[in-house]
Amino acid sequence: MKKRVLVTGGSGFVGSHLCERLLNDGNEVVCMDNFFTGSKQNIIHLLGNPYFELIRHDVTTPFSAEVDEIYNLACPASPVYYQFDAIQTVKTSVMGAIHALGLAKRVKAKVLQASTSEVYGDPHVHPQKEDYWGNVNPVGIRSCYDEGKRCAETLFMDYHRMNDVRIKIIRIFNTYGPRMHPNDGRVVSNFIVQALNNQDITVYGKGEQTRSFQYVDDLVEGMVRFMNTDDSIIGPINIGNPGEYKIIELAEKIIELTNSKSKIIFKPLPQDDPTQRCPDIAYAKKLLDWEPKIQLEEGLLKTIRYFKA
Repeated sequence: MKKRVLVTGGSGFVGSHLCERLLNDGNEVVCMDNFFTGSKQNIIHLLGNPYFELIRHDVTTPFSAEVDEIYNLACPASPVYYQFDAIQTVKTSVMGAIHALGLAKRVKAKVLQASTSEVYGDPHVHPQKEDYWGNVNPVGIRSCYDEGKRCAETLFMDYHRMNDVRIKIIRIFNTYGPRMHPNDGRVVSNFIVQALNNQDITVYGKGEQTRSFQYVDDLVEGMVRFMNTDDSIIGPINIGNPGEYKIIELAEKIIELTNSKSKIIFKPLPQDDPTQRCPDIAYAKKLLDWEPKIQLEEGLLKTIRYFKA
């Protein structure tokens, strides 16, 4: 059955891949974005599709649409952008959640919140399971994003408990792939751009901090599978790749894959930068029969080809 689906933040890196997937699955898609970090370039190839609509709108103000499902992705996700206007970042997470939930309540739509592994902060538990409450600094420079997303999860749970809104909460771990913004300050895009230009690759601290990297297609598969589960299953659920890499290892791998002449240089660690980040995906495996298919080298090669082009 053809569903009508709203994707907030639909012209962003992840949003554009999700819109494409939903159209390919035979749905009508309404893409909403204010283009702060999203780009028309990401969805220009979809504009000719009669089942695709684009709306320029900021989710901090109310919106309406007759839809069956909502994927709430709107929010800058890279430190460069979310720290650029911290107040707007909090508003986007919190007011965006309120408006998405209000719409879901009115039209009886199912709504998915794209939350983040940042809700775990600098974790004392490793790998991170969904029942871990996190270790987040509420007054730091990353708090606008971390606490904004934590508050959005609270709102989703309370709308569900008080108003029977059908919700899903996923926690997304580091994701990379084509259509990442070259200047968004995220580690994969940073390293690839620096390596392709034979510039020094900037590693913070000693590069011993770890991250897990999932390719965008794996994330989108997990999102769609979770949205299609029974209404009694609400999450939160981790969607990420449990393969764990030191930042220094990632830098060396990208230099190797790009045949770059770049040298690695070290700079002081930014405030509140987590030392470890790795998902426990046992719940996603059991519930969704999902796990990442694309390994780091294959995904990096696809992303490098995109940045070269």
